[in-house]
Amino acid sequence: MIAPVASLLDRAGDSLGDFLPQLAGAFVLLVVGLLVARLVGRLVRRGLVAVGLDEFATRWRITDTLVQARLQPSLAGVIGGAVRITLSVVAAFAALTLLGLQLLSQSLNEAVLFLPNLLAALALLLAGVVLAGLARDRVDRFTYQMDFAVPLGQLAQISTLAIFALMAAAQIGVSADILFIVIAILLAGAAGTFALAFGLGGREVARALNAGRFVRGAFQVGQTISVGQIRGTIVAIEPEATVIGTGDGLVRVPNNLLLESMVTIHGTAGPPDRPA
Repeated sequence: MIAPVASLLDRAGDSLGDFLPQLAGAFVLLVVGLLVARLVGRLVRRGLVAVGLDEFATRWRITDTLVQARLQPSLAGVIGGAVRITLSVVAAFAALTLLGLQLLSQSLNEAVLFLPNLLAALALLLAGVVLAGLARDRVDRFTYQMDFAVPLGQLAQISTLAIFALMAAAQIGVSADILFIVIAILLAGAAGTFALAFGLGGREVARALNAGRFVRGAFQVGQTISVGQIRGTIVAIEPEATVIGTGDGLVRVPNNLLLESMVTIHGTAGPPDRPA
């Protein structure tokens, strides 16, 4: 009875003696790999800061986009963090492989082979977030200059981000049929947005916006005017309406009414600026 137990303990001791060096080696490899990943991430971040990447990001308002995406406000820091995480994952895979776990070896190999695709997908998502923010900023400026009431900036941001998200999904092997369905849904949503924007009172908004260009050329802030039963001082000339301050408060008069109605100017704050 004692002999089998002793033999079993001897075999367990031999197995443990063979496994302990592997465990120690895996632990050392993991610790060293994490330290190297942290060091390389810092070096990448400092190098990118030295070449002026963060200044470029601030100049092009990429920093604001990163903040809106709940990321750190440093593009160099984001890239450095991505490098650190990638090297940490590689070190963890290498440590598990060193343990000699046969059941995990195939899964680890597949994960290592999949890692480049995952990194490419994450890079596309980051680029999509940055470019979507830039697209929204540029389109918002254009629509403001054109006095266009439809939120094209938000639509441009969502569309750009969706395109990069679909590209990222393709990198990680998402079925093309699913991607086509998502694209069709996005196109239908965009069409619905424009239909609602122009269908629900769009004609009146367009009239007011078009009249705003002429109102800014004929009137200016500070003038006292009367239109209908309303008399007051022009406080602001917005794209679609003019704000008039009266004794009872502020009144917003659609710009097209100022062109279609009899308006009396009681005082001026100087000659009106010529329209550009």
